[in-house]
Amino acid sequence: MGAREGLHPHTLAVHAGGESDPATGAIAAPIHLSTTFRHGPAGELEAGYEYVRGPNPTQDRLEAALAAIEGAQAALAFASGMAAIDHLFADLPPGSHVVLPNDFYHGVRALAREFLPARGISVSMVDQTDVMALMAALTPATRLIWAETPSNPQCRVVDLEALAALAHAHDAILGVDSTFASPALQNPIALGADVVMHSTTKYIGGHGDVLGGALCFARRDERFERIARRRYIQGAVMAPFNAWLTLRGIRSLPARMAWHCRNARAVAESLAAHPAVEAVHWPGLASHPQHALAAKQMRDFGGMLSVRIRGGREAALAFAGRLRLFTNATSLGGVESLVEHRASVEGANRVSPENLLRLSVGLEDTRDLLADLSQALD
Repeated sequence: MGAREGLHPHTLAVHAGGESDPATGAIAAPIHLSTTFRHGPAGELEAGYEYVRGPNPTQDRLEAALAAIEGAQAALAFASGMAAIDHLFADLPPGSHVVLPNDFYHGVRALAREFLPARGISVSMVDQTDVMALMAALTPATRLIWAETPSNPQCRVVDLEALAALAHAHDAILGVDSTFASPALQNPIALGADVVMHSTTKYIGGHGDVLGGALCFARRDERFERIARRRYIQGAVMAPFNAWLTLRGIRSLPARMAWHCRNARAVAESLAAHPAVEAVHWPGLASHPQHALAAKQMRDFGGMLSVRIRGGREAALAFAGRLRLFTNATSLGGVESLVEHRASVEGANRVSPENLLRLSVGLEDTRDLLADLSQALD
């Protein structure tokens, strides 16, 4: 179920993995919920499938679509974004060293702190916007540079071409969490990345109702085969219904992202001009330290931003509590606008600034969002 050659990204999102059902002619992709598939007396696969924990028809369609929109040779779908990340990290040999950013998703921070040492994997955390600092963090044992761009929650942007060159010069790979951007806005493989991760729960699913993750591979090589085997044995597959919902989300991804970006620009510019706001972190603002880089490697600047409120933690919490359209909730990338005080969610090992709020700007009318922010600030 490969993608059609030569199509533009918006068209790929609509059609990749979307061939009509050969049995019925149905245009919408079918859901195959069966956990097992008929085979011959000696285990001969009659239609290429055996058991849902391995390849299955709905997941195959999704993976074909993910590979197409990310410009990858192959993709693997997982039960969650963290399952996808863990499978990539678990593929590293014992004794490996990983370079992590210093602003990144707290779930990966917990993985590095609580689980990687027992696997014999060491980590360094560094400001990856500083290429010299990143170079200094590399060791002969470095096998993975793990990047987030834009980062969660401070929306930092790193130079993917530079990171890929560093990784490859040191016999390492570059893995990129591109969840904030989605494939509609950024394609790290085209910039040299080896593996791209998406929490498909977020923008790709797009409606806050389906959990999932994905790894997209620049090459269908031994690494891909090892991770696919690990997924099969450990069972971290995406359920068929979730795969179907995620595939449906891909169809409208470019259109939704355009609206998310438009609303985020209006919100970021409005907040940046308000005296109660200390700082706004959104790559689309000319004041963002990596604005020029973001304009170079992204097609637009995304629907995620973070804001620092003057007056510290209590002022930030009071502002969040007064919002009416922005719901206080975790996650991101859905049609509704969300706000979250990241330091509180991170718990005892919090690293985010106490006055920082992360905003996932949804698809509401821009005027209503700005009015909500204004009444909460004033």
